[in-house]
Amino acid sequence: MHVAFFLLLGASLTRFLLRHPGEARTPWIIALSITLALLYVLGPVLGPAAPGAARPAPRRLAWLGGVVAVWMVLVVLAPSFAWCAVPLFFTGLRTLPSRAALVLVGVLTAFVVAAQLQLAHGGFDPNLVLAPPAVAAVATAVFLYMQRQAARQRALIDDLIRTRRELAATERREGTLAERQRLSMEIHDTLAQGLSSQQMLLQAADRQWDADPETARRHVRTAESIAERNLAEARRFVHDLAPADLAEGGSLEEALRMLAARESAAFRVDGAPAGGLPDQVQSALLRIAQGALANVREHANARAAALTLTYLGDQVVLDIADDGTGFGPDDVPSASPGVRGHGLPAMRARVRQLGGTLTIESAPSEGTVLSAAIPLEPQS
Repeated sequence: MHVAFFLLLGASLTRFLLRHPGEARTPWIIALSITLALLYVLGPVLGPAAPGAARPAPRRLAWLGGVVAVWMVLVVLAPSFAWCAVPLFFTGLRTLPSRAALVLVGVLTAFVVAAQLQLAHGGFDPNLVLAPPAVAAVATAVFLYMQRQAARQRALIDDLIRTRRELAATERREGTLAERQRLSMEIHDTLAQGLSSQQMLLQAADRQWDADPETARRHVRTAESIAERNLAEARRFVHDLAPADLAEGGSLEEALRMLAARESAAFRVDGAPAGGLPDQVQSALLRIAQGALANVREHANARAAALTLTYLGDQVVLDIADDGTGFGPDDVPSASPGVRGHGLPAMRARVRQLGGTLTIESAPSEGTVLSAAIPLEPQS
């Protein structure tokens, strides 16, 4: 629009000089044209105008008034400058509030119509009366439409930014809840179980301290070993490292073998892995074995328990079996989303996060078999 203004101003001045050479008003026309060009150049220096602003800056109002006043004088002296009004339509619409801008457009259009009638030298042509208002109407409609589209776009961008912020906040909340669930499962399957074992051992030592001091001391030493192992687990929680048994033993098989030895359970491996197991799978299976054996120790009253790790090519399966009291279907803890971080629901959550399945087979007085199957290929 700026380029169009200067082209129209230059064309109008050229037309006047070609058709009216040597007239007395020529110096005034040249001076006013230069003044108008300089004033127009000052517009961007004053800063961009806010479209449809309720209160334009006083200096922009003064600038617009100067531009329009100089142009009107030029039109009175030389009607050929009338078509410079088209860029001025947009300048007024961008600077003034909507109603004031429409009034200005009407005034500029009236000047253009008067100038065109003056150029007709008394002959009436309907196009000279109808064309300027039509051009003004089209220019105003185009600008208002663009202004509304820009406002809608700004509103959409604001909505998008707000939605992004809400989504980021939701993701942060979900991440916090997931981390809480992970920590609750880790603490339940390690620290809580270890503390429970220590309590049972210390209570047994207290009962036998006078009657059998050697057995009592052995219970205390075992409790001390469990406390040391729990301390190592707690330090690894802080640094988000692998379970202590995995860090010490190196592989899942060795970690499970050490766990089985501590819990007086049998351990067997069937098959061989095609490659190394992912760290998340190893940690999950070890935590499941720890939780399952803790349940066997505290609730099953079992004489024997066994761990079996089976590699089936596309999945790895961990079975924990005992010959304890077992339980019925109605006694299985709920796996609803509201229950998390304790016992079987925690195991289900671990397996589900890795795309696997947890199966429990049990009946009263017939023992329990818990089977965790985790796929080794990414889930589609």
